[in-house]
Amino acid sequence: MMLPPRAYTFIGLNGLRILSIIALLLVFSSNIVTLVHDVQAVNRFQEGKAATTTNATAEDILNADYIVDSTVPNQPAGVFWAVVNRLLIIFQVIVLILSEFGWPSAFFNRFFPILGNKDFGLGPLGIVQCLLGAAVLSHHVDGFSLVAAFFLFSIGILNILCGLIFRESAKSKRSITSWRDHAKNALPTHVAGVDIRPVASAVPSFASNVSSVFKSDSEKPPMEGKIGYGFGVQGEKAAGLRGYLISKPIESLPRYAPKRSSSG
Repeated sequence: MMLPPRAYTFIGLNGLRILSIIALLLVFSSNIVTLVHDVQAVNRFQEGKAATTTNATAEDILNADYIVDSTVPNQPAGVFWAVVNRLLIIFQVIVLILSEFGWPSAFFNRFFPILGNKDFGLGPLGIVQCLLGAAVLSHHVDGFSLVAAFFLFSIGILNILCGLIFRESAKSKRSITSWRDHAKNALPTHVAGVDIRPVASAVPSFASNVSSVFKSDSEKPPMEGKIGYGFGVQGEKAAGLRGYLISKPIESLPRYAPKRSSSG
């Protein structure tokens, strides 16, 4: 059974959304692990600094650019900014995960419309994902963080490509509620290149007018059941005001009928 092209687009975009959520969860977990390892490395560094000896190896470790086995730079306030960097990455990952679920929609529409509003495509989401992946990959991290960040960067590139292809309709195409909206507009709007929307909209009103004609007096409003115009001039005027057109048939004789003579 062949599915319509719209169904394949829906499945593909939602598959990409699932991969995006998985990549964000991996980056969230890896940043928690990296943050814990950095704190442990800083504690070891402080202990070694307190027990400084004249050993040349110890002096090299204390004067290194980065604290050993960590992503923390060995400079004033380096620990503070390293921790803030990890916390900001974790916060951004949480926001992106919630935006992929579309909850809470009112919060995103007001404060982060570029992520929650359907008028924006997947391009901004992909750009933020690439920035997060590059921020992690720019440091020396363990294997788990390396794979998670590279995976997130790849998903970000795919989201940017989908944003360029589908533009602002990408979120609507992958939305589950969009199937209901599509079902409401299931009737065709063009036939052989001709717009039939005015005709289609006139069908319900025509049907309601016809049904009102066949209503009994008990079903009609009190005033409507009492007024009658008959088949004369008044009836034609009343029918014209309601949108009905009464035309008189053209008088004609069958072909086999004898012609009338002009003389009486």
